[in-house]
Amino acid sequence: MRFRRSAVAGVAVLALALVSACNDSETGQNGDTSLEKVSYLTSFGTFGREAYAYVALEKGYFKDAGFDVTITPGSGTVDVLKLVAGGQADYGIGDFTATVITLGNQKLPVTTVGMVQQKSMAAIVALEGGSINRPEDLPGKRIGDQPGSTNQVMFPVYAKAAKIDPEQTKFVANPPPQLPQLLSSGKVDGIGQFVVGVPLVEKADSKGRKAVVLPYGNLLPDLYGNTIITRNDLAKDHPDQVKKFTTALFKGLQDAIDDPAGAAKTLAKYVPNTNVDVATAELQLMKPYVKPDDFTGPLGEVDPVRVQKVISLLEEAEAVKPKGAMKPADVVNDALAPKG
Repeated sequence: MRFRRSAVAGVAVLALALVSACNDSETGQNGDTSLEKVSYLTSFGTFGREAYAYVALEKGYFKDAGFDVTITPGSGTVDVLKLVAGGQADYGIGDFTATVITLGNQKLPVTTVGMVQQKSMAAIVALEGGSINRPEDLPGKRIGDQPGSTNQVMFPVYAKAAKIDPEQTKFVANPPPQLPQLLSSGKVDGIGQFVVGVPLVEKADSKGRKAVVLPYGNLLPDLYGNTIITRNDLAKDHPDQVKKFTTALFKGLQDAIDDPAGAAKTLAKYVPNTNVDVATAELQLMKPYVKPDDFTGPLGEVDPVRVQKVISLLEEAEAVKPKGAMKPADVVNDALAPKG
């Protein structure tokens, strides 16, 4: 546990330095000093799943809304929450379930204002021919993941739904860029990964094996995926700014799922080491999580009733304590979320 705290703290310090450096820029990324400067953190790195923010930047959606947006790679939900809470970023992206768990156990002046994915993308990923093929195989296995990651924070909840003992599965701390190679080499039995990370995992495997995916959402269908995070004071004092920003971001999201290849190329313009094919595949996999077949609402929609179900689920799993203390309004500003 001591290692986990120190590792997360180290990542937070690094991310803080990166964000502070970006906020010190006089012109941001658009270079127009007449625009309002806004800072934004991706959920994690600059993978294909994050391309929609760069699409909104490239197509001028942020600029049309009056913003000069600086995009900085995030380092996981918990760190994004802390950086936004501390005023080092105005907006960020994080997994909603991990956000609820975090806010249920420590007070941070942040809220969420729209869902990027209507279904959770969290998963345990293994490779065919290995020792993990179903949730019941997880006890006794080693799972590589970054300390404090969404997949690790949520695992006890998933384990309870799978009727397995979470204490019998060991999470091994490793930096995310190394996870696909560790899995391929057999040094771990599985890795914590979003479903959209499968193309990267398969590309990294020297034997050409297909991924075995255990999505958390299969057993926990009420869970949302990523959500937009902002500070309470912005939501309260500048609701119009929040609405304009989220509207611009969701325009980029719509374009990204409509044209994954185009979004991947846009990402590559801003992040030159992007593998366009892998980024395209990630966005293709992400689309049904953003707009499931049975979803008829606007992009980003939030259902307070469903939020309460998520809270109740986490309380039952003892991931949030005490029971009954948290309400939907403690984690979501429904008034600022997109409406149909």
